[in-house]
Amino acid sequence: MIKKLLFLSLLAVQQVFAQDATKGPAIQEFTIKNFKTESGVVLPEAHITYGTYGHLNAKKDNVVLLPSHSMAKLRGYEWIIGPGKALDTPKLFLVATELFGNGRSSSPSNTPEPFHGPRFPVMTIRDNVEAVHQLLTDVFHINHLKAVIGFSMGGQQAFQWAVSYPDYMDGIVATSSTAKTYGHGIVRLEGQIAALTADDAFQNGDYKVEPKKGLEAFAVVWTGWLFSQEWWRKELWKDPSNPSLTFEQVLNNFRTNFIPGADANDLILQMRTWESNDVGKTKGFDGDVEKALASIKVPVLYMPSATDLYFPITDARYEQQFIPKVEFATIPSLWGHPAGAAPDPEDSKFLNGHISAFLKKIDK
Repeated sequence: MIKKLLFLSLLAVQQVFAQDATKGPAIQEFTIKNFKTESGVVLPEAHITYGTYGHLNAKKDNVVLLPSHSMAKLRGYEWIIGPGKALDTPKLFLVATELFGNGRSSSPSNTPEPFHGPRFPVMTIRDNVEAVHQLLTDVFHINHLKAVIGFSMGGQQAFQWAVSYPDYMDGIVATSSTAKTYGHGIVRLEGQIAALTADDAFQNGDYKVEPKKGLEAFAVVWTGWLFSQEWWRKELWKDPSNPSLTFEQVLNNFRTNFIPGADANDLILQMRTWESNDVGKTKGFDGDVEKALASIKVPVLYMPSATDLYFPITDARYEQQFIPKVEFATIPSLWGHPAGAAPDPEDSKFLNGHISAFLKKIDK
């Protein structure tokens, strides 16, 4: 079934969420004083943007954490929230958090000097996990989670939670993600950074106006990896209600409207976070990703997309062999990387069904 590109493309949906302040959870902010990053830089203040769905019960045992993916805001997980979906808010308390660098949590674009713009430190996935752990314990006094569920960079965080805090949750779910960014992924991200920074207006990150040409070049390179080759060959971008829509219009839409209002330094920060992801670099594992994965105690629902070009299924298959309690369920989709966030009704059915069944299994 052919889908509407402008409405069902993952990143288009994200932008709808980002611009709509009238629905979804209220935006809240948690501030950490003198936050020491993994690189050793100390931020006088680190801010984490978060929101909640549902109600925390008296036992505080109904909590699911939803850490955001790249470029996403609070509502990036509504494909699994609500009646008939995996996460039933009358029963659960959902905490959605936003990554450092997304423009609302601490980012190059909103942090005062001396850490503004290109001087903002690279934040690792572990930095994000440590900040959110402090949020959960200080604000909500939560000592245990039912689950951590993450897509893409949210999945990276889910894996890191299971390694850093092996007894803190009953299980994790990772869709379209891996526990480490391997060499090819770093090369891809470097290509996207190179496209953005080649704009003369970038000025080594000290730009006076946004590097428009660089942002457009970045968007085209990013789009080339977003969907599968077969998605493009079968022209699943076509819209039956708009038969005059052309490939050129679709490509231009991605070029010019991919991430409205995005800050170039923020995008680069998130890509650097992505590049540095490696559970093997967690303290105590000496860079050994296999050892780190083998340390995971809780059940893991690992759901790669069959056609993901960002997190290839071969990388996921390599990692799954080291995870003791893993359920491996490949998403049979042509939607590439976005398949892990249900842009297609069949993907949504597959994801919600498997996640619902997994949560029932781990329910204590």
